[in-house]
Amino acid sequence: MSGRVLAGRELAATIRAGVAERAADAGHRPALAVVSATEDEASAWYVRSIAKAAGTVGIECRLVDLGPAVGPDQITDTLARLSADDRISGVILQTPLPGGARLAALAGAIDPGKDVDGANPRSLGRLAAGLPAFPPATAAAVLAILDHYRVPLAGRRAVVVGRSTVVGKPVAQLLLDRDATVTVCHSRTVDLPSVTGTAELLVVAAGRAHLLGPRDVAPGAVVVDVGANPTPDGGLAGDVDPAAGQRAGALTPVPGGVGPVTTALLLQHTMDAAEGAGGGGPG
Repeated sequence: MSGRVLAGRELAATIRAGVAERAADAGHRPALAVVSATEDEASAWYVRSIAKAAGTVGIECRLVDLGPAVGPDQITDTLARLSADDRISGVILQTPLPGGARLAALAGAIDPGKDVDGANPRSLGRLAAGLPAFPPATAAAVLAILDHYRVPLAGRRAVVVGRSTVVGKPVAQLLLDRDATVTVCHSRTVDLPSVTGTAELLVVAAGRAHLLGPRDVAPGAVVVDVGANPTPDGGLAGDVDPAAGQRAGALTPVPGGVGPVTTALLLQHTMDAAEGAGGGGPG
């Protein structure tokens, strides 16, 4: 058996087209501010991809590079200043961060109404409470792909591997909101394959290349691979061995799966914020 490929590029293009149409009709040009404090090349590549995509849909992307030596106070001040700027629609704090800096503490300075990547703990709390909030874009991309391919969620046994506030926890919350029965696994889970092997829907966001193989996936399961692990040859490897696609019913590719949809949704969230919708406002 060979599962179908749940590619994300076509969906991403559709989302971008919708954003471009809305941006063209807007009274002013929306702006997305991306704050960076790292020399990590993978992060720099991702920021460049956001800027390139933003330009194609009529959104201005302002890159604020503070450098890896910056202190937490300056990052916080920068995020607060951008949040207070009426010309800025959305604000993102890019990771990784300098040593000693914590995303949850710093992201609290982002106005939830402009928190288009759902990093502010208040945004995550509102998401858990079922209140309006921007979910982290990667978590939202998982649901968007499942909806695009009409994967039923209600009543399904879902397993999420990973418990970060960027993907694992918000994905679990979004799946619960759609009436899936959700189990969350992590690095301390005993006999991980015995849990993943029960999943009708498996979302893997552990950050470890090829953590799961074909034997760790139930026959016919839908597998969403959120991994984007750099390889020595400059490519990307997912958290799931591609050979698992021979056993699964469906599998997202890496690259070309969740990644393009994540970037597109960041732009959609920015457009939503520019129109005053989706983030729940200051809190």
